[in-house]
Amino acid sequence: MARISLTPRRTLLFRIMEWYSRRTYGKVLDPGKALAHHPRALWSYLRFEQSLAKWNKLDDGLKQLAVMASAASIGCSWCMDFGFWESHKRGMDVRKLHDVPAWRDSDAYTPLERDVMEYAEAMTANPPTVDDDLAERLRARLGEPAFVELTSMIAMENYRSRFNSALGLTSQGFKDSCDLRDARREVTG
Repeated sequence: MARISLTPRRTLLFRIMEWYSRRTYGKVLDPGKALAHHPRALWSYLRFEQSLAKWNKLDDGLKQLAVMASAASIGCSWCMDFGFWESHKRGMDVRKLHDVPAWRDSDAYTPLERDVMEYAEAMTANPPTVDDDLAERLRARLGEPAFVELTSMIAMENYRSRFNSALGLTSQGFKDSCDLRDARREVTG
């Protein structure tokens, strides 16, 4: 249960965010509702997310796996739910998405994807446990711009997941809509 009201004052910024969220995601995102209690925090967050969406040095699939591995390490059910939906919408293999929490035991991932998820977990640990060998493998394989983007995306997911978890925000049912769509395909396909 949320530790903060999800009915903030209906400021102009909140109404715009609410409209955009419904139009883009089909519902108003609970983290946006929580952030709307502090309009400057909401505005800063929205601007930063818009900027992140334009970053393009790192392969999108690697970025999604890193974000989800970080969210899984923290245990943010909201982030896992939304991340599954977002990654599924972008075409990621459903098996990879399902296996993120137990990626070490899955054969669904390439060696590079495994390194990315290991790096995400190491960065997310408190204190971080990143070792030089792993960082060097990723830097050499991805290049410095993509390595910086990977590191930044994991740091941002730490912000998102810790914010959502601390405020008690949980799944909004995004993943369920993917599973239903997959089930319909299996029946008709």
